[in-house]
Amino acid sequence: MKAFSKASSILRLFKEAILGSEQNFTEGNINRAIFLLSVPMILEMSMEALFAVVDVFYVSRLNDNDALAAVTLTESMLTLIYSIAIGLSMGVTALVARRVGEKDIPAASVAAVQSLYIGVGISIVISVVGLIFAKDLLALMGASMSIIQNCAGYTQWMLGGNLTIMLLFLINAIFRGAGDASLALRALVISNGLNIVLDPIFIFGFGPIPAFGVEGAAIATNIGRGLGVLYQIYHLWKGKGLIKVHVENFMLQTKVMANLIRISVGGTLQFLIGSASWIFLVRIISTFGSEALAGYSIAIRVIIFTILPSWGMANASATLVGQNLGAGQPERAEQSVWKTGFFNMIFLVGVMIIFLLFARPILEFFTRDEKVIEVGIECLRVIALGYVFYGYGMVIAQSFNGAGDTRTPTLLNFFGFWCFQIPLAYALAITFEFGPTGVYAAISIAESAIAIAGILIFRQGKWKGVKI
Repeated sequence: MKAFSKASSILRLFKEAILGSEQNFTEGNINRAIFLLSVPMILEMSMEALFAVVDVFYVSRLNDNDALAAVTLTESMLTLIYSIAIGLSMGVTALVARRVGEKDIPAASVAAVQSLYIGVGISIVISVVGLIFAKDLLALMGASMSIIQNCAGYTQWMLGGNLTIMLLFLINAIFRGAGDASLALRALVISNGLNIVLDPIFIFGFGPIPAFGVEGAAIATNIGRGLGVLYQIYHLWKGKGLIKVHVENFMLQTKVMANLIRISVGGTLQFLIGSASWIFLVRIISTFGSEALAGYSIAIRVIIFTILPSWGMANASATLVGQNLGAGQPERAEQSVWKTGFFNMIFLVGVMIIFLLFARPILEFFTRDEKVIEVGIECLRVIALGYVFYGYGMVIAQSFNGAGDTRTPTLLNFFGFWCFQIPLAYALAITFEFGPTGVYAAISIAESAIAIAGILIFRQGKWKGVKI
C-alpha cells in the first residue's frame, strides 16, 4: 500500500513537472524543486539531442559515407553556433532567475528582450557567412572533394537557418529562468515531432516533394525548429506566464544589454573553447579516413543524446542557484548543487554501464558497415569511462554560470581543452600511433580532470558573492 501511494505521489509530481508553470524555488523541499525543474529540462535537452540522432538515422539509410561525413563536419561547425546560443542563454537564465528571485518581474522581461536583439544580430552575420562560404568551410574542415561537391547544400541550409537554433535556445532560457521548464519542453516536442515526420519526406521524397538526399534533412530540421520558435513567440507575447513581452520592452536598454553581454561573454567563451576543441579533434580523426569519421559521427551523436539530458539536470541547478542567490539564500543554493550533482552522477554511471555492455547493438541500429561499427564501439566505451566525474562536473559548471560567475568555468575549459586535451589527443593519436582511440582517451581524461578541478574551486564558495 505504501509503495502504491509513493508511486502515485511520484506520478503526480511528474505530471506537475510536465504541465507545470513558473514557480518560486527559493522555499520548500529541495529534492522536490530539483525534480520539478530537472524532469522537463532533461526531456528538453533530450529533444534537442534528438535532432542530430534522427538526422543521422535517416541519412545513414542513404548508404553514403560522404553524406554522413558531411553531417559530422557541419555539426562540428554548428557547435560554434550552439556555443554562442548557450552562452547567451546562460546570461539570460542567470539574469531572469536572479530578478525573479528578487521579485522584479518587469526587469526580467526587459532582460529577455535585450537577449533576443543580441541573438538575432549574431545569427544574421553567421547566416551570410554560411550561405556564401559553405564549400570553403567544408574544405577547411578537411572534407574530400566529393563531399564538398555533393553535400555543401546541407551545410548551407544548416548554417543559413541558424536563427532558429539561436531563438530556440534563447527563448527557452527565458522560460527556464522564470522556472517554467515545461514550456521550453513543449516547444522542442513540437520541433522534433515535425522533424521526425518531415525528415524521410524531404530526404527520400514523397508525392510532389522530390528526394533532396542529405540536404532534405537540413530542410526538415529548419522547418521543425522554425515552427517551434513561432510557438515560443506566441507564449512570450500572449502567454499566461510570468515573463511577457510588451511593446515598451522593445526599447533598447543599453545598460541591461551591456550587463547581459558581460555575463554571456564568459559563458559563450567557455563553450566556444570547448566546441573549437571538438573541431580540432574531428580534424585529427578525419586523417584516418571516411570509416573512422563515420563511426565517430554516429557514436558522438549517441553520446550527445545522453549528455544533453544530463545538461538538462545541470541547467536545473543554474535556475536554483540564480533564484536562491536573488532571495539571499546562498546556503540553500549550495545544497541544491550538491544534491543535483549526486543525482546526475548516478544517471551517467547508469549510461556508462549501458555503453560498456551494449555498444555493438547500439551502433548496429545505425549502420551495418563493420569498420564503422568497430570505430563507434571503441568511441562509446572509452569516452563513457569519464562519465563518473562528468556528472558532477556539468552541474558545478552550470552552477557557476547560474550565479553569474562565467569566468571560472571559462578558464577551466581553456586550460582543460586547449592546453591539455588537444595536445594529448594529438600525441596519443599521431605521435604514439594509437589512432582514433588516442582521441577518445584524451576526451575522457580531460573531461574528468576539468570536473575534479571545478569541484575543488566550487567548494571555496567565492561564487556566492557574485553580483549581477
